[in-house]
Amino acid sequence: MRLGEVLQRIWSGIKGGDLQPERRLGKEAVTALIIHSCFQLGASMSGLFLNLYLWRLTEDLVINAVYNIISFIITPIAFAVGGWISKKYDRMVTYRFGIVMIAFFYLLVILAQEQVPNYYIWFAIFNGFASGFYWTGYLVLQYDVSTEANRIRFLAINMVTFNSAGLAGPALAGFVIQRNDGLSGYIMIFTVAFIMFVIAALISFRIPTIKTHHKTYYLKLMGEVMRRNKRWVKGLYSFLVLGLFQGIMLFLPNILLFQAVNREDWVGYLGVFFSSLTVATGYVISRKAQKENVRRYVLLATTGTVLGAALLLIQVELWSVVLFMILFSICNPLAINTLTSYYYRIIGELPLKGQLRIESVVMRELFLNIGRVLSITLLAIFGSDLESIWMPIILFGAALMQYALAWLISEDQPKPAAERAS
Repeated sequence: MRLGEVLQRIWSGIKGGDLQPERRLGKEAVTALIIHSCFQLGASMSGLFLNLYLWRLTEDLVINAVYNIISFIITPIAFAVGGWISKKYDRMVTYRFGIVMIAFFYLLVILAQEQVPNYYIWFAIFNGFASGFYWTGYLVLQYDVSTEANRIRFLAINMVTFNSAGLAGPALAGFVIQRNDGLSGYIMIFTVAFIMFVIAALISFRIPTIKTHHKTYYLKLMGEVMRRNKRWVKGLYSFLVLGLFQGIMLFLPNILLFQAVNREDWVGYLGVFFSSLTVATGYVISRKAQKENVRRYVLLATTGTVLGAALLLIQVELWSVVLFMILFSICNPLAINTLTSYYYRIIGELPLKGQLRIESVVMRELFLNIGRVLSITLLAIFGSDLESIWMPIILFGAALMQYALAWLISEDQPKPAAERAS
């Protein structure tokens, strides 16, 4: 089979040519997936090793923790500002601005090189703003290019393409880093990432802006909305709980893997393996998941993650870290896809018929980052020594807390017969 035929089949599979029309993805949805894949290819090479780069330069877990804490504190502020820009102009303006800022961030890393730890607080602040703008635009774009009928499928394919792009990145990054003297390989990887972010910014112009008269920014009224809609409040708290575990998992696993194998290329190769498990899970979700089973999916994902974290209580060695990451790579996409799809459905139930989607994304990020900051702070205070028993205990506790998600979310109620008939 020729390459063109293979690519045509892949393209047809993404769009869903063999599915019912309402479940197929539109042109803008596919373009959004391509942009996000370019972003992930750069991010998987650079972001995966940025924390490891700091670790290699300082060998201080506290600096990594403080860097991430500052970034996560700044991100909700950036979401609030990005939300205002999206409302006044368009979500694509915020989105493109975020991509350009991330590209410029890695350009600064390239220029600073081994001086990065001297300015890590400023790098954390800049990264927080860049990430906040990017994800404000993309999370709103996800809502806009998908529908109730195809949203679970879109989010699952987004996960597949996102992690497929991440398959090559860690392996390539590890290969380059391992075969260059000192830390020069890191700089080469950051350079390639910079180029990929520029490409993503250029492709983003294929999605046009939307002209709307609804430019009022209702963020200051979110307290009143929270008072009136308890289901939405529980949805926000579910992201706080998710953040308790996510915050630690965004930087700790690669450091643990490096401690176990002491080679960046093997960290990259293992990253490819873990990403392939996530891709497989995402594919299954895209074909099988049903929006009515949110609680069952969350309980299944949490149980797998808790079992994996429990292995680290026995011993923090290569075998336990790898087994934990296998279970995490399978279960985490199920939890995130379920919660995100569920939250988007709640947004549709809020007043003004979807006009609060930007404000809702901002609030989601606020609660998510509160959870991230809390867990990383605990890790910095009690588990900064990788040999300490507190590190796996904090990780296990954060995983155990995920069971609260099953209480915070509620199953969708079947529609009345008269409404279904209409």
